[in-house]
Amino acid sequence: MLASALARAVAEARTGLAEGGIPIGAALVHDGRVLGTGRNRRVQLGSPTRHGETDCLENIGRLPASVYAASTMVTTLSPCDMCTGAILLYGIPRVVIGENRNFLGGEDYLRSRGVEVVVLDDAECVAMMGGFIRDQPTLWNEDIGVEA
Repeated sequence: MLASALARAVAEARTGLAEGGIPIGAALVHDGRVLGTGRNRRVQLGSPTRHGETDCLENIGRLPASVYAASTMVTTLSPCDMCTGAILLYGIPRVVIGENRNFLGGEDYLRSRGVEVVVLDDAECVAMMGGFIRDQPTLWNEDIGVEA
């Protein structure tokens, strides 16, 4: 299940990169089934908030709290503060992260709030994000709110 969900998130990240965006993808899994996916579409939509995880939640639409409370968010990159907040707001109890070498987000905060955090250190996720940061540092800094 996790491998399939990560593959779907990676596919979303690749699509985002091909569209000229930031290669971060996500999938929400419930009862062994991927409910939906998303990708960082800040560039494509001119949006300040459409990161991979938030785009995934938006694409799925409203769900009962009981579904979120029994779901896993799978993301290619460690979640930023905004996406960490969305995970906490909706009570998602488990986050599976493709990689956190290129960016370490709110993992400790998630853990402190009782969320299970699993880091896969996936080589493809590391290489894709590392290449993007190397090739597009200005866009990357904009995405994470850092002045270049």
